[in-house]
Amino acid sequence: QVQLVESGGGLVQAGSSLRLSCEVSGRTFSIVAMGWFRQAPGKEREFVAAISWSGYSTYYGDSVKGRFTISRDNAKNTGYLQMNSLKAEDTAVYYCAAGGRVPGPEPIRYPYWGQGTQVTVSS
Repeated sequence: QVQLVESGGGLVQAGSSLRLSCEVSGRTFSIVAMGWFRQAPGKEREFVAAISWSGYSTYYGDSVKGRFTISRDNAKNTGYLQMNSLKAEDTAVYYCAAGGRVPGPEPIRYPYWGQGTQVTVSS
């Protein structure tokens, strides 16, 4: 089994930065792809970013391109989401996801999910 724990969320002002972390434990050798998704109240879950095991392949949702950066440190079994130039519309619960397939924007690629961390951006 695989467990994911997110951290780093909080309340910030528009224009600020935050870095989310996702620590992976358990059968970590089975993890190839990592992704971040978010869900705001009353809205559907939205793809934010994904990264391959090597880190060479990254994918971003259109709304965060140029502002967010996904990365991972396999030695620490931890993934990161650096969020810059935050906007009020970035307010959501952010979820880390992981799986053993090629990364991409479809939630079905990721069988393992964290509990989520709240990010609130005040305007």
